[in-house]
Parts: sequence; structure tokens; C-alpha cells
Amino acid sequence: MLRKHWIAKNCPPYLFWWMTGVLCYGLGTLTESLVSIFGWSEVVFKAWYILGALFGGFPLAQGSVYLMVNKFVADVMLRIVLIIIMIATIMVILSPINYGLVEPTRLTGSVLEWKTVRLITPFVNLYAFVFLVGGAAYSAYRYSKNPEFIKRFWGNVFIATGGLLPGIGGSFTKFGYTEVLYVTELIGILFIYVGYRTIRADRTLSVFKVQLNS
Repeated sequence: MLRKHWIAKNCPPYLFWWMTGVLCYGLGTLTESLVSIFGWSEVVFKAWYILGALFGGFPLAQGSVYLMVNKFVADVMLRIVLIIIMIATIMVILSPINYGLVEPTRLTGSVLEWKTVRLITPFVNLYAFVFLVGGAAYSAYRYSKNPEFIKRFWGNVFIATGGLLPGIGGSFTKFGYTEVLYVTELIGILFIYVGYRTIRADRTLSVFKVQLNS
């Protein structure tokens, strides 16, 4: 669906990154399911960490960046964050595993021997939070000023909520409630989908020039 919209809009970068974000979201959730069904493995764990912790919310947030700021600034921000993520990805791949901390059906970054990578992850998550949740909240605020944009307002409220839920679920994993994260991730992506569909169903013009020009 997003791919058709992307092609129909002449392939704007904001839609490309939103499409990539949904893919990463789905693959990250798949790795969690594999561990729940078949048990822990190093390959699946590292795939989960890269797709979930590093690439989880970043592509969706980058799509919002391309939507809200000019392309030159968005390109610069993309290069900086991608370099950081690629360094972290290489570190995850090469890091030894502390098997004494491995839990059969629970995924946690604490098993990585190289702790530096866990210092990088919060920066990426903060970037994702600010531009995905913050971007949607800012959009909702702009649309709230005019009743004509009621669908776009609620669409962005759904997206902001969907982006926030996995972060809430992630906080529960620190206390051993990993299942809460899985549930909030599922609900979160459903909220984002509902928000996207709500905005797509609206026939008013966007307040963002990028959407008007693509």
C-alpha cells in the first residue's frame, strides 16, 4: 500500500523512509516471535537488536524529517545518523555474547559484551522519538487550528500515540515483562496504520509543502 502511494507520488523520500520503517518494524517483531517460538539464538538476537533497537523507529522518524524540513538539512541529518547506526551495527555483529546473561525466551541488549553499543542506542531512540512522536504531535497541533483538518489532526494523534507505545512497553522489559513490549509494538503499528489511513482518506491539502509538491 505504501509502495503504491510512494510510486504514485513520484517517489518522495519521506514516503520511502516511512515504507522502510514499516518493513523494519515488521522484521523486528518477526525476530521477537522467532525467539518466543524456537528459543534464543545469537543470529536472531543480533538481527533483533539491529532491526529493533537501531533501525526500529529511525526510518519512520526520518520520513517525518523529510516532511518537515528542507531536503538539504534532512540529507545532512540522515548521513550523520546513518553513520552512527552503521558503526553501532558493526559493533553488534562483532560483539561477543555473555551467555551467562542469556534468557531462553527473552531478548535483552545486556548480553552484549561490548557495552559501548548500548550507549549509542539511546541517542538513536531519542532521535526517533523526537521526530516521529514529536513530528506527529507538531503536525496535529498545526491541524488542530482549523476544523477543516479534523481527519489530519486525528491521523497524526494516532501516529504520535503509535510511536510512543513501544517506548512505554520497552520500559517494562527492564522489570522482566517482555511480553508487554510485544503487545505495545503490535498496538503501536496498528495505531500508526490507522493514522496513515485516516490522513489518506482526507481530501484537504497538507500544510507541508513537500506533500503538496509530490
